[in-house]
Amino acid sequence: MGKESYLPLFETEAAKGRMAYMVYAVSVMMGICLICVYRLIHFPSPSQGRLQRWAWMGSFMAELWFTLYWLITQSVRFNPIYRFTFKHRLSQRYEKVLPKVDIFVCTADHTVEPPLMVINTVFSVMAYDYPPEKLSVYLSDDGGSELMFYALLEASRFAKYWLPFCKKFKIEPRSPAAYFETVCKALDDPTMAEEWSSVKKLYEDMKKRIVSTTKVGQIPEEIRKEHKGFQEWDLVSSKHDHPSIIQILIDGRRECSRGVDIEEKEEEEEEAMPTLVYLAREKRPQYHHNFKAGALNSLIRVSSRISNGPVILNVDCDMYSNNSESVRDALCFLMDEEQGHQIAFVQFPQTFDNLTKNDVYSSSLRVISAVELAGFDANGGPLYIGTGCFHRREALSGMKYKKDYKTDWMVKNDRKVEESTHVLEETCKVLASCSYEENTQWGKEMGLKYGCPVEDVITGLAIQCRGWRSVYFNPERKGFLGVGPTTLLQALVQNKRWSEGDFQIFLSKYCPFVYGHGKIPLQLQISYCCYLLWAPCSLATLYYVTVPSLCINRGISLFPKLSSPWVLPFAYVILAKYGYSLGEFLWCGGTFQAWWNDQRMWLFKRTTSYFFGFTDNIFEVFGFSKSGFVVTAKVAEEDISLRYEKEVMEYGAPSPMFNILATLSLANLFSFVGALKMVIMDSKTRVLDLLALQTMLCGLVVLVNLPVYEGLFFRKDKGRMPTSIVYQSVVIAILAHIAALLPP
Repeated sequence: MGKESYLPLFETEAAKGRMAYMVYAVSVMMGICLICVYRLIHFPSPSQGRLQRWAWMGSFMAELWFTLYWLITQSVRFNPIYRFTFKHRLSQRYEKVLPKVDIFVCTADHTVEPPLMVINTVFSVMAYDYPPEKLSVYLSDDGGSELMFYALLEASRFAKYWLPFCKKFKIEPRSPAAYFETVCKALDDPTMAEEWSSVKKLYEDMKKRIVSTTKVGQIPEEIRKEHKGFQEWDLVSSKHDHPSIIQILIDGRRECSRGVDIEEKEEEEEEAMPTLVYLAREKRPQYHHNFKAGALNSLIRVSSRISNGPVILNVDCDMYSNNSESVRDALCFLMDEEQGHQIAFVQFPQTFDNLTKNDVYSSSLRVISAVELAGFDANGGPLYIGTGCFHRREALSGMKYKKDYKTDWMVKNDRKVEESTHVLEETCKVLASCSYEENTQWGKEMGLKYGCPVEDVITGLAIQCRGWRSVYFNPERKGFLGVGPTTLLQALVQNKRWSEGDFQIFLSKYCPFVYGHGKIPLQLQISYCCYLLWAPCSLATLYYVTVPSLCINRGISLFPKLSSPWVLPFAYVILAKYGYSLGEFLWCGGTFQAWWNDQRMWLFKRTTSYFFGFTDNIFEVFGFSKSGFVVTAKVAEEDISLRYEKEVMEYGAPSPMFNILATLSLANLFSFVGALKMVIMDSKTRVLDLLALQTMLCGLVVLVNLPVYEGLFFRKDKGRMPTSIVYQSVVIAILAHIAALLPP
């Protein structure tokens, strides 16, 4: 191998233009300092009234919070790094000794996560460009649905045609649904065209069977007789009360499918296939099942008995693999001779394939993926985001890192090839039972941690605190593509869960400054706070979009006069920050309209999702409520999908979040109209000079909320704002406007 054996399997490059960014950041900080000076030296005197003093103090406090949070975000922006892999070197050195890889796909409810979507994710990871006998795919069905089992049974049969087709023609992506949607007709190559048509027909036939069976909601008796696995559901009382169900549908040891229970052996040798396993862990009403974390811990234990791959990939059921070489990319990090031994997990970004051109709900996480997570990597490693992540099994299972640690990639489990599949299934049921974790370290020091809506984040933090580091990898061809929210409520509920869980971590013993003290670098502790402090950002934002606009009604000025030189630092900070934000967004591949949508959703999330996440945490601290896991729907009705494709915001269902959005938008609209009226009636333009910045802020909020006004008053479709919310928000906004005019 010569010198090639010493070349690294990956390289790291620092982001360019760091000096220019530093100049920008320092200049903004100087502007912020001048704003603080202005607030202090122009603090209202008692003669100006108590109301103005309190409003001024509130504005100053909000600005101090914005400053603190902005400083925190700089921890992930000063020095992002980017990784590149050399897969050909991996193949040259380790092709014959590549490790086993266990892949976990998690689903929780077949009504919001359709079986057809789930098995397309399963197909995409089964078809990786990797030795199939070294791949094992596990589907965890926390809904315990025989409809999901039936879909996976159908998948085990179709896989015998799909995987060879993918391998022969090296197609991308390897989710049948995504592939056939991209390649919608037979290709020019006659050989490929013939096989393409044949495989597509098989897929469409399978699709019809799954969709029709799912629509009926019951497995026909003739299908139930085809596989003895359906007998397991004879003991199922409900999805919350049933024993463990484990079925090995494709046994990689024997390189044959158990899609149908027939003992006869075919004469021709079948091509090697990945192992395929269905798991519905035991559920009992008296046991807390710990949501996705509990499911993954069951998978870790069951897989250790069946395949025991030293590398584990976990993906959500709606995140299909978009790159067949992702496994090899991850192994370039984990198997690198120089640095690989200290890497616990390789995190890919969370990206989506159903986004509109201008990303109406700002679901792309574009800047987070391109900049912030790369900054995390530079500070000690990205956080674990719960999907699209390759783990070292030992690190995920609780092992502490030691400097002399060496990996045995050829580690074997104690499973004997002669052991019957039925015996193996029965043995593994104990590992997935409710009582197995009692009096153990599972959920504490082993596996994923329990007790938080974002258990993935504290799990990744715990791994890093045990001495490991992580790596962020964002290849040009995205590793995984998922389904983003198609309604505004879905997007807000999803962000509410994230912000609530993140802030819960900050308030708990897992706060990075406490749990990570002396274990991870300070800059990494600060980096975590970029997301852990989403929720409290709501308070400052709500104040800033409410009080200054209401103060206009009284002629109370909270900003410098337009003619004052003190207006310059305010103007510079605003223009510099948003100018840089736009440039950064365009650099990340977005459009101007997508950036504007991102600013709108920034305001929507901070005034609703983050606010509810904050209040729920406070209630929980005082024992008034308990957090729960919410599964967001992955399908939408046809009319909703059409509006989404046209980038028309979907309101439709009533929600307290919409009450806040509508009320804030109307309150600012009334104040803006009132400000314009005062300016027009003031012949000496004193009002304009005094309230210019306040009026501009109010007008900006009005401009951002144009789709809300449209949904409130002008739209006639089913996606308009519910009538009850229209009435309530109008009344509350008018009352707020009147209250602001009353004498103190």
